[in-house]
Amino acid sequence: MPSFPEAAKSATGDSQLRHNLRKATHTIRAKRDGAVGELDDWSQLRAAGAAIKDRTLRHLDTYLERLEDAVTAAGGRVHWAADAAEANDIVTGLVRATGESDVVKVKSMATQEIELNEALAQAGITAYETDLAELIVQLSDDLPSHILVPAIHRNRAEIREIFRDQMAAWGVPAPERLSDDPRALAEAARVHLRERFMRTKVAVSGANFAVADSGTMVVLESEGNGRMCLTLPQTLISVVGIEKIVPSWSDLEVFLQLLPRSSTGERMNPYTSTWTGVTPGDGPQEFHLVLLDNGRSDVLADTVGRQALRCIRCSACLNICPVYERTGGHAYGSVYPGPIGAILTPQLQGTASEPEASLPYASSLCGACYEVCPVAIDIPEVLVHLREEVAGGSGHTAEKAAMGAAGWVFGGERRLGAAQRAASAARSLVPRRMPGPASAWTDTRDIPDIPEESFRSWWRREGAAEEAPEPGRAPGDGDEQEGGRR
Repeated sequence: MPSFPEAAKSATGDSQLRHNLRKATHTIRAKRDGAVGELDDWSQLRAAGAAIKDRTLRHLDTYLERLEDAVTAAGGRVHWAADAAEANDIVTGLVRATGESDVVKVKSMATQEIELNEALAQAGITAYETDLAELIVQLSDDLPSHILVPAIHRNRAEIREIFRDQMAAWGVPAPERLSDDPRALAEAARVHLRERFMRTKVAVSGANFAVADSGTMVVLESEGNGRMCLTLPQTLISVVGIEKIVPSWSDLEVFLQLLPRSSTGERMNPYTSTWTGVTPGDGPQEFHLVLLDNGRSDVLADTVGRQALRCIRCSACLNICPVYERTGGHAYGSVYPGPIGAILTPQLQGTASEPEASLPYASSLCGACYEVCPVAIDIPEVLVHLREEVAGGSGHTAEKAAMGAAGWVFGGERRLGAAQRAASAARSLVPRRMPGPASAWTDTRDIPDIPEESFRSWWRREGAAEEAPEPGRAPGDGDEQEGGRR
Protein backbone atom coordinates (compact mmCIF):
# COMPACT_ATOMS: atom_id res chain seq x y z
CA MET A 1 0.00 0.00 0.00
CA PRO A 2 1.49 3.40 -0.94
CA SER A 3 1.73 6.27 1.52
CA PHE A 4 -1.18 8.72 1.73
CA PRO A 5 0.37 11.48 -0.45
CA GLU A 6 1.13 9.01 -3.22
CA ALA A 7 -2.31 7.36 -3.09
CA ALA A 8 -4.04 10.74 -2.91
CA LYS A 9 -2.45 11.90 -6.17
CA SER A 10 -4.44 9.47 -8.30
CA ALA A 11 -7.61 10.00 -6.27
CA THR A 12 -7.59 13.77 -6.65
CA GLY A 13 -7.12 13.36 -10.40
CA ASP A 14 -10.35 11.33 -10.71
CA SER A 15 -13.08 13.89 -11.49
CA GLN A 16 -15.89 11.32 -11.30
CA LEU A 17 -14.75 10.24 -7.85
CA ARG A 18 -14.57 13.83 -6.62
CA HIS A 19 -18.06 14.52 -8.00
CA ASN A 20 -19.52 11.43 -6.27
CA LEU A 21 -17.84 12.27 -2.97
CA ARG A 22 -18.80 15.93 -3.00
CA LYS A 23 -22.44 15.19 -3.75
CA ALA A 24 -22.74 12.49 -1.09
CA THR A 25 -20.84 14.20 1.72
CA HIS A 26 -22.61 17.53 1.23
CA THR A 27 -26.01 15.81 1.29
CA ILE A 28 -25.22 14.01 4.54
CA ARG A 29 -23.71 17.17 6.07
CA ALA A 30 -26.84 19.17 5.37
CA LYS A 31 -29.06 16.50 6.95
CA ARG A 32 -26.78 16.24 9.97
CA ASP A 33 -26.74 20.01 10.51
CA GLY A 34 -30.54 20.12 10.44
CA ALA A 35 -30.98 17.22 12.88
CA VAL A 36 -28.39 18.51 15.33
CA GLY A 37 -29.78 22.04 15.17
CA GLU A 38 -33.13 20.81 16.46
CA LEU A 39 -31.69 20.09 19.90
CA ASP A 40 -31.02 22.93 22.31
CA ASP A 41 -28.99 20.64 24.55
CA TRP A 42 -26.73 19.16 21.87
CA SER A 43 -23.58 20.50 23.53
CA GLN A 44 -24.63 18.95 26.85
CA LEU A 45 -25.36 15.62 25.15
CA ARG A 46 -21.96 15.78 23.45
CA ALA A 47 -20.22 16.45 26.75
CA ALA A 48 -22.17 13.62 28.40
CA GLY A 49 -21.14 11.19 25.66
CA ALA A 50 -17.49 12.12 26.05
CA ALA A 51 -17.66 11.83 29.83
CA ILE A 52 -19.32 8.39 29.74
CA LYS A 53 -16.73 7.10 27.30
CA ASP A 54 -13.82 8.52 29.32
CA ARG A 55 -15.13 7.04 32.55
CA THR A 56 -15.67 3.66 30.91
CA LEU A 57 -12.16 3.63 29.43
CA ARG A 58 -10.64 4.49 32.83
CA HIS A 59 -12.33 1.43 34.36
CA LEU A 60 -12.41 -0.77 31.26
CA ASP A 61 -11.13 -3.89 33.05
CA THR A 62 -14.02 -3.73 35.51
CA TYR A 63 -16.67 -3.30 32.83
CA LEU A 64 -15.21 -6.04 30.61
CA GLU A 65 -15.42 -8.56 33.44
CA ARG A 66 -18.96 -7.40 34.23
CA LEU A 67 -19.92 -7.85 30.57
CA GLU A 68 -18.44 -11.36 30.45
CA ASP A 69 -20.35 -12.41 33.56
CA ALA A 70 -23.63 -11.02 32.18
CA VAL A 71 -23.25 -12.65 28.75
CA THR A 72 -22.37 -16.00 30.32
CA ALA A 73 -25.32 -15.79 32.70
CA ALA A 74 -27.63 -15.17 29.73
CA GLY A 75 -26.49 -18.33 27.95
CA GLY A 76 -23.79 -16.87 25.68
CA ARG A 77 -20.11 -17.66 25.55
CA VAL A 78 -17.30 -15.10 25.64
CA HIS A 79 -13.98 -15.47 23.80
CA TRP A 80 -11.00 -13.13 24.22
CA ALA A 81 -8.89 -12.28 21.17
CA ALA A 82 -5.59 -10.44 21.64
CA ASP A 83 -5.08 -9.77 17.94
CA ALA A 84 -6.57 -10.29 14.49
CA ALA A 85 -5.09 -13.73 13.97
CA GLU A 86 -6.53 -15.03 17.22
CA ALA A 87 -9.96 -13.53 16.49
CA ASN A 88 -10.02 -15.07 13.01
CA ASP A 89 -9.01 -18.47 14.39
CA ILE A 90 -11.79 -18.32 16.99
CA VAL A 91 -14.50 -17.39 14.45
CA THR A 92 -13.28 -19.92 11.89
CA GLY A 93 -13.33 -22.67 14.51
CA LEU A 94 -16.83 -21.73 15.65
CA VAL A 95 -18.21 -21.80 12.10
CA ARG A 96 -16.51 -25.11 11.36
CA ALA A 97 -18.07 -26.57 14.50
CA THR A 98 -21.51 -25.92 13.03
CA GLY A 99 -20.68 -27.90 9.88
CA GLU A 100 -21.70 -24.94 7.69
CA SER A 101 -19.67 -23.38 4.89
CA ASP A 102 -21.64 -20.13 4.45
CA VAL A 103 -22.21 -17.20 6.81
CA VAL A 104 -24.21 -14.00 6.44
CA LYS A 105 -22.72 -10.83 7.84
CA VAL A 106 -23.98 -7.65 9.40
CA LYS A 107 -21.90 -4.60 8.45
CA SER A 108 -18.99 -4.57 10.89
CA MET A 109 -15.85 -2.43 11.01
CA ALA A 110 -14.21 -4.81 13.49
CA THR A 111 -14.44 -7.77 11.10
CA GLN A 112 -13.07 -5.62 8.28
CA GLU A 113 -10.21 -4.56 10.56
CA ILE A 114 -9.17 -8.17 11.15
CA GLU A 115 -9.88 -9.19 7.51
CA LEU A 116 -12.28 -11.90 8.64
CA ASN A 117 -13.77 -12.52 5.19
CA GLU A 118 -10.36 -13.35 3.78
CA ALA A 119 -9.55 -15.64 6.72
CA LEU A 120 -12.87 -17.48 6.33
CA ALA A 121 -12.28 -17.86 2.59
CA GLN A 122 -8.94 -19.54 3.27
CA ALA A 123 -10.82 -22.01 5.45
CA GLY A 124 -13.35 -22.72 2.68
CA ILE A 125 -16.10 -20.63 4.25
CA THR A 126 -17.91 -17.96 2.21
CA ALA A 127 -19.00 -14.78 3.95
CA TYR A 128 -21.95 -12.96 2.34
CA GLU A 129 -22.25 -9.25 3.07
CA THR A 130 -25.88 -8.18 3.56
CA ASP A 131 -25.59 -4.41 4.05
CA LEU A 132 -26.48 -2.83 0.68
CA ALA A 133 -23.32 -0.78 0.40
CA GLU A 134 -21.15 -3.66 1.60
CA LEU A 135 -22.91 -5.91 -0.94
CA ILE A 136 -21.97 -3.48 -3.72
CA VAL A 137 -18.36 -3.46 -2.54
CA GLN A 138 -18.23 -7.24 -2.33
CA LEU A 139 -19.83 -7.85 -5.74
CA SER A 140 -17.41 -5.41 -7.40
CA ASP A 141 -14.36 -6.90 -5.63
CA ASP A 142 -13.72 -3.40 -4.31
CA LEU A 143 -12.74 -1.95 -0.93
CA PRO A 144 -14.95 0.17 1.37
CA SER A 145 -14.17 3.88 1.25
CA HIS A 146 -16.43 5.27 3.99
CA ILE A 147 -17.40 4.11 7.48
CA LEU A 148 -21.13 4.67 7.07
CA VAL A 149 -21.49 4.41 3.27
CA PRO A 150 -18.77 2.00 2.10
CA ALA A 151 -19.74 2.44 -1.59
CA ILE A 152 -19.94 6.25 -1.44
CA HIS A 153 -17.52 6.45 -4.35
CA ARG A 154 -20.00 4.68 -6.68
CA ASN A 155 -22.91 6.32 -8.47
CA ARG A 156 -26.22 4.70 -9.46
CA ALA A 157 -25.15 3.82 -13.00
CA GLU A 158 -22.06 2.04 -11.71
CA ILE A 159 -24.12 0.12 -9.15
CA ARG A 160 -26.58 -1.03 -11.83
CA GLU A 161 -23.73 -2.44 -13.91
CA ILE A 162 -22.24 -4.20 -10.88
CA PHE A 163 -25.59 -5.84 -10.06
CA ARG A 164 -26.19 -6.93 -13.65
CA ASP A 165 -22.70 -8.36 -14.09
CA GLN A 166 -22.02 -9.96 -10.70
CA MET A 167 -25.19 -10.85 -8.79
CA ALA A 168 -25.74 -14.18 -10.54
CA ALA A 169 -22.35 -15.47 -9.42
CA TRP A 170 -23.30 -14.85 -5.75
CA GLY A 171 -26.94 -16.02 -5.77
CA VAL A 172 -30.17 -14.68 -7.23
CA PRO A 173 -29.33 -12.67 -10.40
CA ALA A 174 -30.46 -9.11 -11.05
CA PRO A 175 -33.44 -8.51 -13.39
CA GLU A 176 -32.46 -8.36 -17.07
CA ARG A 177 -33.83 -4.83 -17.55
CA LEU A 178 -32.61 -3.40 -14.26
CA SER A 179 -32.60 0.40 -14.30
CA ASP A 180 -30.54 2.76 -12.14
CA ASP A 181 -33.63 3.97 -10.27
CA PRO A 182 -32.87 3.69 -6.51
CA ARG A 183 -36.10 1.74 -5.87
CA ALA A 184 -35.26 -0.78 -8.59
CA LEU A 185 -31.73 -1.22 -7.28
CA ALA A 186 -33.01 -1.67 -3.73
CA GLU A 187 -35.60 -4.24 -4.87
CA ALA A 188 -32.96 -6.23 -6.77
CA ALA A 189 -30.78 -6.31 -3.64
CA ARG A 190 -33.78 -7.25 -1.46
CA VAL A 191 -34.68 -10.27 -3.62
CA HIS A 192 -31.04 -11.31 -3.86
CA LEU A 193 -30.48 -11.10 -0.10
CA ARG A 194 -33.76 -12.63 1.09
CA GLU A 195 -32.92 -15.97 -0.47
CA ARG A 196 -29.57 -15.89 1.32
CA PHE A 197 -31.14 -14.98 4.68
CA MET A 198 -33.62 -17.85 4.49
CA ARG A 199 -31.10 -20.64 3.99
CA THR A 200 -27.99 -19.58 5.96
CA LYS A 201 -27.67 -20.91 9.49
CA VAL A 202 -24.69 -18.91 10.80
CA ALA A 203 -24.38 -15.12 11.09
CA VAL A 204 -21.46 -12.88 12.01
CA SER A 205 -21.97 -9.39 13.35
CA GLY A 206 -20.23 -6.60 15.17
CA ALA A 207 -21.95 -4.29 17.64
CA ASN A 208 -22.24 -0.55 18.03
CA PHE A 209 -22.47 -0.92 21.78
CA ALA A 210 -22.24 -3.61 24.47
CA VAL A 211 -24.08 -2.95 27.73
CA ALA A 212 -21.99 -4.28 30.60
CA ASP A 213 -24.76 -4.50 33.19
CA SER A 214 -27.01 -6.81 31.15
CA GLY A 215 -24.62 -8.36 28.59
CA THR A 216 -26.69 -6.88 25.77
CA MET A 217 -25.30 -6.24 22.27
CA VAL A 218 -26.71 -3.34 20.25
CA VAL A 219 -26.68 -2.84 16.47
CA LEU A 220 -28.00 0.30 14.77
CA GLU A 221 -28.71 0.10 11.03
CA SER A 222 -30.99 1.57 8.40
CA GLU A 223 -32.07 -1.27 6.14
CA GLY A 224 -33.29 -4.16 8.29
CA ASN A 225 -30.70 -6.54 6.91
CA GLY A 226 -28.98 -6.58 10.28
CA ARG A 227 -32.13 -7.64 12.07
CA MET A 228 -32.58 -10.50 9.58
CA CYS A 229 -29.03 -11.69 10.31
CA LEU A 230 -29.48 -11.35 14.06
CA THR A 231 -32.75 -13.29 14.31
CA LEU A 232 -32.97 -15.96 11.57
CA PRO A 233 -29.72 -18.03 11.87
CA GLN A 234 -29.19 -20.76 14.45
CA THR A 235 -25.74 -19.51 15.47
CA LEU A 236 -24.71 -15.88 15.99
CA ILE A 237 -21.06 -14.82 16.39
CA SER A 238 -20.42 -11.18 17.34
CA VAL A 239 -16.92 -9.70 17.03
CA VAL A 240 -16.76 -6.58 19.19
CA GLY A 241 -13.91 -4.22 20.04
CA ILE A 242 -13.31 -3.89 23.77
CA GLU A 243 -13.90 -0.13 23.60
CA LYS A 244 -17.56 -0.57 22.56
CA ILE A 245 -18.73 -1.08 26.15
CA VAL A 246 -21.14 1.25 27.90
CA PRO A 247 -21.82 0.56 31.58
CA SER A 248 -25.63 0.69 31.63
CA TRP A 249 -28.82 1.27 29.62
CA SER A 250 -29.05 4.82 30.94
CA ASP A 251 -25.62 5.48 29.42
CA LEU A 252 -26.75 3.87 26.16
CA GLU A 253 -29.64 6.35 25.96
CA VAL A 254 -27.17 9.21 25.40
CA PHE A 255 -25.55 7.49 22.42
CA LEU A 256 -28.87 6.51 20.86
CA GLN A 257 -29.45 10.26 20.50
CA LEU A 258 -25.93 11.19 19.39
CA LEU A 259 -25.28 8.50 16.79
CA PRO A 260 -28.22 8.72 14.35
CA ARG A 261 -28.16 12.53 14.23
CA SER A 262 -24.41 12.56 13.65
CA SER A 263 -24.26 9.75 11.10
CA THR A 264 -27.39 9.91 8.93
CA GLY A 265 -29.02 13.13 10.13
CA GLU A 266 -32.02 11.26 11.56
CA ARG A 267 -33.78 11.88 14.88
CA MET A 268 -33.72 8.19 15.70
CA ASN A 269 -32.33 5.12 14.04
CA PRO A 270 -34.66 3.12 11.73
CA TYR A 271 -33.58 -0.28 13.13
CA THR A 272 -32.11 -0.70 16.62
CA SER A 273 -31.61 -4.38 17.45
CA THR A 274 -30.59 -5.64 20.87
CA TRP A 275 -29.89 -9.21 21.97
CA THR A 276 -28.84 -10.75 25.26
CA GLY A 277 -27.51 -14.29 25.27
CA VAL A 278 -29.99 -16.87 23.95
CA THR A 279 -33.70 -17.48 24.43
CA PRO A 280 -35.05 -21.04 23.88
CA GLY A 281 -37.26 -21.17 20.79
CA ASP A 282 -36.62 -17.55 19.80
CA GLY A 283 -33.74 -16.36 17.64
CA PRO A 284 -30.23 -17.89 17.50
CA GLN A 285 -29.84 -20.78 19.89
CA GLU A 286 -26.09 -20.36 20.14
CA PHE A 287 -24.38 -17.02 20.79
CA HIS A 288 -20.65 -16.30 20.89
CA LEU A 289 -19.09 -12.94 21.77
CA VAL A 290 -15.50 -12.42 20.59
CA LEU A 291 -13.97 -9.46 22.47
CA LEU A 292 -11.25 -7.97 20.30
CA ASP A 293 -8.18 -6.09 21.54
CA ASN A 294 -5.91 -5.88 18.46
CA GLY A 295 -3.93 -2.87 19.65
CA ARG A 296 -6.63 -1.15 21.68
CA SER A 297 -4.80 -1.70 24.99
CA ASP A 298 -1.80 0.16 23.56
CA VAL A 299 -4.05 3.03 22.51
CA LEU A 300 -5.56 3.08 26.00
CA ALA A 301 -2.09 3.50 27.51
CA ASP A 302 -1.54 6.75 25.58
CA THR A 303 -3.12 9.52 27.65
CA VAL A 304 -3.48 11.81 24.60
CA GLY A 305 -4.32 9.26 21.92
CA ARG A 306 -6.80 7.21 23.98
CA GLN A 307 -9.60 9.67 23.19
CA ALA A 308 -9.77 8.00 19.75
CA LEU A 309 -11.37 5.03 21.55
CA ARG A 310 -14.41 7.20 22.27
CA CYS A 311 -15.33 6.96 18.58
CA ILE A 312 -18.85 5.67 17.89
CA ARG A 313 -18.23 5.31 14.11
CA CYS A 314 -20.72 7.96 13.05
CA SER A 315 -18.46 9.25 10.21
CA ALA A 316 -19.37 12.91 10.79
CA CYS A 317 -15.65 13.77 10.70
CA LEU A 318 -15.33 12.21 7.23
CA ASN A 319 -18.26 14.14 5.82
CA ILE A 320 -16.88 17.51 6.95
CA CYS A 321 -13.20 16.92 6.14
CA PRO A 322 -11.88 18.85 3.08
CA VAL A 323 -9.10 16.30 2.63
CA TYR A 324 -11.44 13.29 2.63
CA GLU A 325 -13.85 15.06 0.28
CA ARG A 326 -11.12 15.30 -2.35
CA THR A 327 -9.31 11.99 -1.88
CA GLY A 328 -11.98 9.52 -0.77
CA GLY A 329 -11.32 6.65 1.61
CA HIS A 330 -9.07 4.38 -0.43
CA ALA A 331 -6.15 6.82 -0.21
CA TYR A 332 -5.95 6.21 3.55
CA GLY A 333 -5.18 2.51 2.99
CA SER A 334 -7.18 1.51 6.03
CA VAL A 335 -10.66 0.33 6.93
CA TYR A 336 -10.86 3.51 9.02
CA PRO A 337 -10.57 6.40 6.54
CA GLY A 338 -10.82 10.13 7.09
CA PRO A 339 -9.78 12.07 10.20
CA ILE A 340 -10.66 9.30 12.67
CA GLY A 341 -8.69 6.82 10.56
CA ALA A 342 -5.74 9.19 10.50
CA ILE A 343 -5.48 8.94 14.29
CA LEU A 344 -6.88 5.46 14.96
CA THR A 345 -4.99 3.39 12.38
CA PRO A 346 -1.47 4.62 13.32
CA GLN A 347 -2.25 3.90 16.96
CA LEU A 348 -3.64 0.41 16.32
CA GLN A 349 -0.93 -0.60 13.85
CA GLY A 350 2.02 1.59 14.87
CA THR A 351 3.91 4.12 12.77
CA ALA A 352 6.88 1.96 11.77
CA SER A 353 5.80 1.60 8.13
CA GLU A 354 5.45 4.49 5.69
CA PRO A 355 1.68 4.23 4.99
CA GLU A 356 0.74 4.47 8.70
CA ALA A 357 3.40 7.12 9.38
CA SER A 358 1.96 9.31 6.62
CA LEU A 359 -1.61 9.31 7.99
CA PRO A 360 -1.14 11.92 10.79
CA TYR A 361 -0.17 14.35 8.02
CA ALA A 362 -3.35 13.66 5.99
CA SER A 363 -5.05 16.72 7.45
CA SER A 364 -5.10 20.49 7.14
CA LEU A 365 -5.66 20.77 10.93
CA CYS A 366 -8.65 23.02 10.24
CA GLY A 367 -10.44 21.56 13.27
CA ALA A 368 -13.79 20.95 11.56
CA CYS A 369 -13.62 17.27 12.54
CA TYR A 370 -13.46 18.20 16.22
CA GLU A 371 -16.39 20.59 15.89
CA VAL A 372 -18.74 17.90 14.53
CA CYS A 373 -17.54 14.94 16.61
CA PRO A 374 -20.46 13.87 18.85
CA VAL A 375 -18.08 12.63 21.56
CA ALA A 376 -15.69 15.61 21.31
CA ILE A 377 -12.59 13.76 20.16
CA ASP A 378 -9.93 16.45 19.70
CA ILE A 379 -8.64 14.94 16.47
CA PRO A 380 -6.25 17.83 15.66
CA GLU A 381 -4.61 17.43 19.08
CA VAL A 382 -4.05 13.70 18.47
CA LEU A 383 -2.80 14.36 14.93
CA VAL A 384 -0.13 16.75 16.25
CA HIS A 385 0.71 14.26 19.01
CA LEU A 386 1.22 11.50 16.43
CA ARG A 387 3.23 13.78 14.14
CA GLU A 388 5.57 14.38 17.07
CA GLU A 389 5.88 10.61 17.53
CA VAL A 390 6.59 10.06 13.83
CA ALA A 391 9.13 12.88 13.65
CA GLY A 392 10.86 11.57 16.78
CA GLY A 393 11.41 8.15 15.23
CA SER A 394 14.13 7.00 12.91
CA GLY A 395 14.81 9.02 9.77
CA HIS A 396 13.65 12.63 9.34
CA THR A 397 17.31 13.68 9.50
CA ALA A 398 16.75 16.95 7.66
CA GLU A 399 13.83 17.98 9.91
CA LYS A 400 15.74 17.13 13.06
CA ALA A 401 18.80 19.07 11.86
CA ALA A 402 16.61 22.06 10.95
CA MET A 403 14.83 22.00 14.32
CA GLY A 404 18.16 21.64 16.13
CA ALA A 405 19.59 24.66 14.30
CA ALA A 406 16.43 26.67 14.97
CA GLY A 407 16.63 25.79 18.66
CA TRP A 408 20.26 26.93 18.83
CA VAL A 409 19.43 30.26 17.13
CA PHE A 410 16.35 30.96 19.25
CA GLY A 411 18.27 29.98 22.39
CA GLY A 412 20.43 33.12 22.40
CA GLU A 413 19.45 36.78 21.91
CA ARG A 414 22.65 37.68 20.10
CA ARG A 415 22.40 34.68 17.80
CA LEU A 416 18.77 35.47 17.00
CA GLY A 417 19.62 39.10 16.27
CA ALA A 418 22.47 38.12 13.98
CA ALA A 419 20.22 35.68 12.13
CA GLN A 420 17.51 38.33 11.70
CA ARG A 421 19.99 40.88 10.37
CA ALA A 422 21.39 38.30 7.95
CA ALA A 423 17.89 37.40 6.75
CA SER A 424 17.00 41.06 6.22
CA ALA A 425 20.17 41.66 4.25
CA ALA A 426 19.46 38.67 2.01
CA ARG A 427 15.72 39.23 1.62
CA SER A 428 16.00 40.14 -2.07
CA LEU A 429 17.76 36.83 -2.79
CA VAL A 430 15.10 34.52 -1.31
CA PRO A 431 13.51 32.50 -4.18
CA ARG A 432 9.75 32.22 -4.53
CA ARG A 433 10.09 28.46 -4.91
CA MET A 434 12.43 26.38 -2.75
CA PRO A 435 14.61 23.73 -4.40
CA GLY A 436 14.64 19.99 -3.65
CA PRO A 437 12.24 18.40 -1.15
CA ALA A 438 11.30 21.83 0.21
CA SER A 439 9.57 22.55 -3.10
CA ALA A 440 6.65 20.36 -1.94
CA TRP A 441 5.91 23.08 0.63
CA THR A 442 6.36 26.12 -1.61
CA ASP A 443 4.38 24.62 -4.50
CA THR A 444 1.19 25.27 -2.55
CA ARG A 445 2.19 28.18 -0.29
CA ASP A 446 3.79 31.61 -0.63
CA ILE A 447 7.01 32.26 1.25
CA PRO A 448 6.29 35.10 3.68
CA ASP A 449 8.05 38.38 2.89
CA ILE A 450 11.04 39.06 5.12
CA PRO A 451 10.81 42.54 6.72
CA GLU A 452 13.59 45.07 6.35
CA GLU A 453 14.28 44.94 10.08
CA SER A 454 13.12 42.89 13.03
CA PHE A 455 10.49 44.04 15.51
CA ARG A 456 13.14 44.17 18.25
CA SER A 457 15.30 46.46 16.15
CA TRP A 458 12.33 48.70 15.33
CA TRP A 459 11.31 48.83 19.01
CA ARG A 460 14.76 49.82 20.17
CA ARG A 461 14.68 52.75 17.79
CA GLU A 462 11.03 53.90 17.99
CA GLY A 463 9.83 52.54 21.31
CA ALA A 464 12.79 53.73 23.33
CA ALA A 465 12.34 57.30 22.07
CA GLU A 466 8.62 57.21 22.92
CA GLU A 467 9.30 55.93 26.45
CA ALA A 468 11.91 58.60 27.21
CA PRO A 469 10.61 60.88 30.03
CA GLU A 470 9.88 64.51 29.28
CA PRO A 471 12.41 66.96 30.64
CA GLY A 472 11.70 67.66 34.29
CA ARG A 473 9.38 64.65 34.76
CA ALA A 474 10.26 61.29 36.22
CA PRO A 475 8.99 58.11 34.55
CA GLY A 476 5.53 57.05 35.87
CA ASP A 477 4.49 60.52 37.02
CA GLY A 478 0.74 60.01 36.65
CA ASP A 479 0.21 60.60 32.93
CA GLU A 480 -0.61 56.97 32.13
CA GLN A 481 -3.95 55.35 31.48
CA GLU A 482 -5.22 52.32 33.34
CA GLY A 483 -3.78 49.15 31.92
CA GLY A 484 -0.47 50.55 30.67
CA ARG A 485 0.81 52.93 28.09
CA ARG A 486 -1.43 55.23 26.13
